[in-house]
Amino acid sequence: MHRTTLLAALSILLVSSAHAETGLASYYGGRGHGMTCAHRTRPFGSIVTVSYRGRSIHCRVNDRGPFVRGRVIDLSLSAARALGMMRAGIIRVSVE
Repeated sequence: MHRTTLLAALSILLVSSAHAETGLASYYGGRGHGMTCAHRTRPFGSIVTVSYRGRSIHCRVNDRGPFVRGRVIDLSLSAARALGMMRAGIIRVSVE
């Protein structure tokens, strides 16, 4: 019983760490988006953790994108503010 639980927990850790990625993030404007983001492959409705310079936020994938080469995620305006990227515009982040 304990061995099965341990194997299940290990497989979950391996799967979740396999989806971690690092790359450039940008943000899109507009009102009413909340803490959302656009990602090319993550399922709609999934929650991702985006980290930058010691700050981390959780945002929900609700769109596809970004469609600019080299970028891994587009954040809503409120998510970008919470992450502290408003001055830079484009930053290197870790997405899990």
